[in-house]
Amino acid sequence: MQILPRYTHIVNKRLKHTYLSFDEEANLIIKSPKISQRYIEQLLLKKSSWINSSREKILQKKGKASNFTELYFQGQCYPLTLQPYEKKQVKLIFEENKFILYYQRYDEILFQKHIDTFYKTRAQEIIPPLVERWAKTMDLHYTKLSFRKTKRQWGSCSGNNALSFNSMCMKLPSDVLQYIIVHELAHIKHKHHQRSFWSCVELYLPTYKTQVQVLKTYTTY
Repeated sequence: MQILPRYTHIVNKRLKHTYLSFDEEANLIIKSPKISQRYIEQLLLKKSSWINSSREKILQKKGKASNFTELYFQGQCYPLTLQPYEKKQVKLIFEENKFILYYQRYDEILFQKHIDTFYKTRAQEIIPPLVERWAKTMDLHYTKLSFRKTKRQWGSCSGNNALSFNSMCMKLPSDVLQYIIVHELAHIKHKHHQRSFWSCVELYLPTYKTQVQVLKTYTTY
């Protein structure tokens, strides 16, 4: 007898079909109109191979939030040490190829805020010069540059050519980060993902497909 995976079922009467997806912790999500329990069970059995392989890919992705034992930075994984500290101030430092987080009281939410701040600060230092360089090379002009932490996108380009980059890009190798920058700059000229868009990306990054494959091994959260 096959054991069915655990899942969360979200019923939306406006949907016409049933959709399977995963959240950031690789938990299975089913979204559908009103359907029977028998239909769900049959669907899970039919899709069991896909469910298992997809979950495994998510669990193996690099850069996931961990139990504060390691952090990815510019494509490298570094150990993270939690160090008790006399002062109330929490601080995170990166030196000699390791991270040290000093704290007085164990607080995972506060720890994560300091980690997020580290990534955002480094993104604000590292990404703007790269964007300027590539914008000049591609002869494209953006209106604004911002940084924020998101769960789904590495970057975006708005209708008025404002660029936004996920601060978690700092987890990525340099060549993959530059692919994301070229990708978003290309959207200034091509507001789609049709052939002309990818031709533009390839013109400046002939090996971009390699970077895309590496990017798939990382997670934004």
